[in-house]
Amino acid sequence: MRITFTSDTHSKHTKLNQELPGGLLLIHAGDFMHAGDFMNTGYYEHEALNFFEWFNKIDNYDYKIFISGNHDRLMETELDSMKNLLMNFKTIDYLQDEELTMYFDGHNGDRLEENVRIYGFPWQPEFNKWAFNLPRNGIELQEKCSSIPLNIDILISHSPAFGHLDQIVGQTEHLGCELLATRINEIKPKIHVCGHIHSGYGYKFHNNIHYINAAALNERYQYTNKPLTIDWDKSTNNLQFVM
Repeated sequence: MRITFTSDTHSKHTKLNQELPGGLLLIHAGDFMHAGDFMNTGYYEHEALNFFEWFNKIDNYDYKIFISGNHDRLMETELDSMKNLLMNFKTIDYLQDEELTMYFDGHNGDRLEENVRIYGFPWQPEFNKWAFNLPRNGIELQEKCSSIPLNIDILISHSPAFGHLDQIVGQTEHLGCELLATRINEIKPKIHVCGHIHSGYGYKFHNNIHYINAAALNERYQYTNKPLTIDWDKSTNNLQFVM
């Protein structure tokens, strides 16, 4: 199956228009909005709506899934109203601490018995009082991580796992989530995709888990990183990047 990953577009999502080759699944791992403060609700609703409309219009993927990040405060504080708004967009799925089971057709058009389980997780260790922040290594974050179920095939989180694609260029500190890393080692998803740390963009294979940081912007919020597209075989967990 062909899957495209992106993240951290920060309202610059239209720059991706020529970079989406199409496939079974398109995943956005959060921070689709630019600002994370809450000074002007009306403006940020417009910003979110602009992303929803763009994401909904993409017509060359069978499934399109997104989660929130620390800049997407409306999705934390106004979740009910935003979910009501999302009901108007029939081709996209939003996951916030919840699972979606994806069914798909094989190349010959037959329904495959195998399915793909996907979970969306927006939380990250606290940083400057942004959205979806919880104290690092605290009990609340532990509870959130523990709620990620077993047998997940693709885990979408905004934060990287600690030690995996979570460093700013030129710095040695790991900024990912320790508790998330522990839970990933327990449940062993086949693919973990994230963003959040922009210069962590890239790929890593560790303990039979594919780690992907798909942040689209660099640390200066310039669009530099193209979406990452793969051909993935779930049964073997082999993947190849599509150039």
